Amino acid sequence: MEEIDWIILSSTLIFIVAYGVIKTRNNHDINQYLRGGNSSNWWTIGLSVMATQASAITFLSTPGQAFTDGMTFVQFYFGLPLAIIVICMVFIPIYHKLKVYTAYEYLETRFDLKTRTLAAILFLVQRGLAAGITIYAPSIILSSVLGWDLKTLNIIIGILVIIYTLSGGTKAVSITQKQQMFVIMSGMFTAFFVIIDSLPNNVNFSDALNIAATSGKMKVLDFSFDLNTRYTFWSGITGGFFLALSYFGTDQSQVQRYLSGKSIKESQLGLLFNAIFKIPMQFFILLVGVMVFVFFQFNPAPIHFNPKAMEIIENKENTSYEKIVKSYNYLNSEKRELQYEFVSSKDNTDKTELINKIQKIQIEEKNLRNSAKDLIKEENSKIEVNDRDYIFLYFIINYLPNGLIGLLLAVIISAAMSSTASELNALSATTVVDIYKRNQSQKRSKKHYVYASKWFTLMWGLIAIMFANFGTLFENLIQLVNIIGSIFYGTILGIFLVAFFSKGIKGNNIFWAACASQVLIFVIYGFTEVGYLWLNFFGAFMTIIFSIVLKKFQKI
Repeated sequence: MEEIDWIILSSTLIFIVAYGVIKTRNNHDINQYLRGGNSSNWWTIGLSVMATQASAITFLSTPGQAFTDGMTFVQFYFGLPLAIIVICMVFIPIYHKLKVYTAYEYLETRFDLKTRTLAAILFLVQRGLAAGITIYAPSIILSSVLGWDLKTLNIIIGILVIIYTLSGGTKAVSITQKQQMFVIMSGMFTAFFVIIDSLPNNVNFSDALNIAATSGKMKVLDFSFDLNTRYTFWSGITGGFFLALSYFGTDQSQVQRYLSGKSIKESQLGLLFNAIFKIPMQFFILLVGVMVFVFFQFNPAPIHFNPKAMEIIENKENTSYEKIVKSYNYLNSEKRELQYEFVSSKDNTDKTELINKIQKIQIEEKNLRNSAKDLIKEENSKIEVNDRDYIFLYFIINYLPNGLIGLLLAVIISAAMSSTASELNALSATTVVDIYKRNQSQKRSKKHYVYASKWFTLMWGLIAIMFANFGTLFENLIQLVNIIGSIFYGTILGIFLVAFFSKGIKGNNIFWAACASQVLIFVIYGFTEVGYLWLNFFGAFMTIIFSIVLKKFQKI
């Protein structure tokens, strides 16, 4: 990285932190601190909700996902608009009417204290884990590619987030996320146009899409009913619906964003903003990854994108690896020539022959890449050989011009900060309101609870940093965020759906139904190959059915 990159990176991050601290430094009221004084307009809510969901993992992993598997991942979000419509019609009016600080307060009103506490604890467990992962994921990749110390990166990102989240609470998170979303989308659009501009002179955007399509990267819809296929239209419209309904409707990191709205209408408009723009945004980010794939059809691509994994194998004298690399480079060169022929060819018969040859080479390349992964694993069994999360960052570091590298790194770190800030803010609010305040025997001042919120923000921030620093003890953390959410979200959603739509079910029924459902979800995830999106549906469904059965038995 050049001096200009460091200037852009550091100045962007310093501005975001300073802006959040200065604008919210006088928040000393509990309503201001936890609900932003109910002063947020719809577009602030909309951007804040979007920024909370769009972590650094989104901007690192999603392009890599598209590079390897194409556009099918966008189906993951198909259930989101439907879920948001339900939340706008049912959840938001109830939350605003009761003037709750957290979603789980409502559960004590509807059921009892133990059900409220159970839902709050399930949230704290899964979101506490996720907070560490959202720090660790970008840190490990930046550390690997840039050579920066992993623990230092974890601490830097964690401390930056703690400073403004602790200072200003919900309002600080919301207003800084507007700046972060501007940085994020500016960086992604700039990267997209630079990629298109970097393609060969005779390859236009239409040609790039055709090249991607011939390699199977432009397939969006999969209507198969295979439960083991992770992303299909049906898993997106059902499992994705229940995941989105639980995430946006019951996860405090999202609920807290729209509880800060000036009115019910402002909160609803903010969420509808996401219903309209979330899928196009994810489609665009995937398209960036597809364009990176097209770029590497005409430019040399490494056999493995993780630099640390490459170091391990390259530092050893391994003739098998040298042969693999030699074959891989030869195929790269041959494929490049065929792609040029494909773009310039006007004859459909010739194009079909060229497509067959290109696809055959791509299969051979994939086999060689897998062979290289096996050799790397033999040299060091602890190294992560799944390199899709390194692809986009490799492209940024090696092919983008100076200045833009700093901007894209600012995008990644800003995304990590925005997502982690929302999580710390929500963890603090839930701990204070649902655990600490609810179990206080004596009355405390509002100022006391503001200070308690700040201390709990610091506590969860330090826990997140600590978990991130011990992240190397676990495997595949970068891919775990949605899986962790899916394990817990279904049960929590089931509790809320029963609360909203089944008035006859009491606290004991739903409490034990939720406990049984959560245990069975652990069993299903641990001992079957069912795609994780379905866990959201199964968890909600079992919680509802078990509560109905328990109610019937109670009458007998």
